[in-house]
Amino acid sequence: MILYIHGFGSSGSGAKAIKFKEYYNHQSFIAPSLSYIPTLAIDTLESLIELCLGHQEEIYLIGSSLGGYMAIYLASKYNLKAVLINPSINPRITLKKVLGLTHNYYDLSSFEWTTQHLNMLKYYQSSEIDPDNFLLLLQKGDETLDYREAERYFLSEGIASSHMIIEEGGNHGFEDIESKFLIIDQFFGLK
Repeated sequence: MILYIHGFGSSGSGAKAIKFKEYYNHQSFIAPSLSYIPTLAIDTLESLIELCLGHQEEIYLIGSSLGGYMAIYLASKYNLKAVLINPSINPRITLKKVLGLTHNYYDLSSFEWTTQHLNMLKYYQSSEIDPDNFLLLLQKGDETLDYREAERYFLSEGIASSHMIIEEGGNHGFEDIESKFLIIDQFFGLK
C-alpha cells in the first residue's frame, strides 16, 4: 500500500494527492484527509500502517511538507521507505507564523492553530533515521520552506546523493511532480 500524507492545512483530496491517486489507480493507494491536530493525525496514520502490517502488506509513504515531517517519524518508527516532497524539517518553527485562526487550503474551512498543537509536534521529531529509507525531492523555488534546511538535515544523516533530487525553480507544491513518478516507483521497488 502507498500512503500519501498531505501537508498542513491541506487534504487527501488536494491537487497533488489526486495526481498520485490517478497514477496509482492499479495499486493499493490511500490519501486520508487528516486532522490538523498532530496527535490525531499520527494516530490515524499509525492505525492504517498497523492494519496493513497486520495483513503483511508492504507499505510505502509519500509525505509532502508537514506530511514529510510525519513521514520521517513513521518511516523511522516502522522501518518503511518514504518519499519526501519539500518536507518540513522544523515545523515547530515554521508553523509559528500561522498561530491563530487559519484555513484549510482545499475546502477553505477555518480552524484554530494553537501553541498546544505546535508543541505536539516535538513528540514526532526523529532522532535516528536510516538514510537508505528516504528519497528527498526538493525545489529551490519553494516559497514556504527553505529547501536548504532539508538538504542540510539529510546530508548530516548520511543520505546518498542518489536519494536526493534538488531542482532549480519550482514551488512548495512541487511543480511537475508527475515527472518523478517513475523515480518514485523505482525507489519503492515497484518497477
